[in-house]
Amino acid sequence: MNTSFQEHIKQSSPMEHVTVEAIVNLFVAADYLRQRFDKVCAENGITHTQYNILRILKGAYPDGHPRCEIMVRMIERAPDTTRLLDRLEQQELVERVRSEHDKRLSIARITQKGLILLEEATPRFNAVWDEISCKMSRAESMMLAEICAKLADGNCKELRIDM
Repeated sequence: MNTSFQEHIKQSSPMEHVTVEAIVNLFVAADYLRQRFDKVCAENGITHTQYNILRILKGAYPDGHPRCEIMVRMIERAPDTTRLLDRLEQQELVERVRSEHDKRLSIARITQKGLILLEEATPRFNAVWDEISCKMSRAESMMLAEICAKLADGNCKELRIDM
């Protein structure tokens, strides 16, 4: 196991399987990254989940999305999307309007204030991206993306016994 990860989790003996070691390393790295991005979000008075929603709605600007479409597009699933939208609406970062075609459906749209927040936060997010990207080559980044996609796929394509 990588010494810095061993120290971080106070692990003195090696992991039983290399796959377990890899996943523990992934969790530790993900926590580090989450903390970096959470700090930028907190500086802007939002959570990372709210930031994700704002980015989704910016991509649909000016039309917006219904709640169910936002849920499908989220990086991390959040069961309380309605409450997240309520908080964003209270901060005037999002507005909700009734659909013209189906009055039972509301469409969430990012407001001008929400667009400004994203624009002002972008340099700080870019600084975190730059910090991360200087630690990996392009090839390593592509390999990591491929590995993460395999993990997220959920299907076991081959039986591995060389753990």
